[in-house]
Amino acid sequence: MFDLNGKIALVTGGSRGIGRAVAEALAERGAHVVVGYVRGEDQAREVVAGIAARGGKAELVGFDVSDMTRAEEAVTGIAKRLGRLDILVANAGIAIDALLLRVKEEDIDQVFSVNVKGALGCARGAIKAMMRARYGRVIFLSSVVGETGNAGQAAYSASKAAIIGLSKTLAREYASRNVTVNAVAPGFIDTDMTRAISDAARAELLKGIPLGRVGSGADVAAAVVYLASDEAAYVTGQVLRVNGGMYA
Repeated sequence: MFDLNGKIALVTGGSRGIGRAVAEALAERGAHVVVGYVRGEDQAREVVAGIAARGGKAELVGFDVSDMTRAEEAVTGIAKRLGRLDILVANAGIAIDALLLRVKEEDIDQVFSVNVKGALGCARGAIKAMMRARYGRVIFLSSVVGETGNAGQAAYSASKAAIIGLSKTLAREYASRNVTVNAVAPGFIDTDMTRAISDAARAELLKGIPLGRVGSGADVAAAVVYLASDEAAYVTGQVLRVNGGMYA
């Protein structure tokens, strides 16, 4: 099951955290993985080297998803160079937290440029190739706060809610071309972003997670692998929640 041999996959934000776990998991299932990054080239090279050391296939490509036009061009270029693009995992994202009355307009613009316009640009590049092949898997990374909201995260939660709407719309637009589009909505996952949370805040968050633990990148990656596989061929327009039960 979940055999991805011969598939070409692009993972944006693949140099660390959830993106790294996803890239490694897709490669383990046989996909040729393109690791996208904008900063942290050394980390991206480590991911590629690690995949190769385990017998997998991977390469890296640097581009800034916040520039929608360049993101589309970069993805189009990857598909052209490799002959096709079967799987897009639009994972790149940022969070700039502040209460609504304190958040700066430039911070809102930056969050939406990366999280929403970046996803749109990458999807446009990928779907053009997928339509020609009459096959594709587009997987967006949303967040539990895109469904529940969270105090102090007005821009971030709004951007992740937008990703859910985008997923559902593209699923309807491209189903006839055998392109499925879904979102994965992680909960509290152990990443660089969440490690910055204080111990007191972490303890309080854990109280709201029925499974009683922080999730891992591997937990999220497993959901992505499923949605990328042929076993999920009849799944589109869905939000797959990976949150330990904190929101159902």
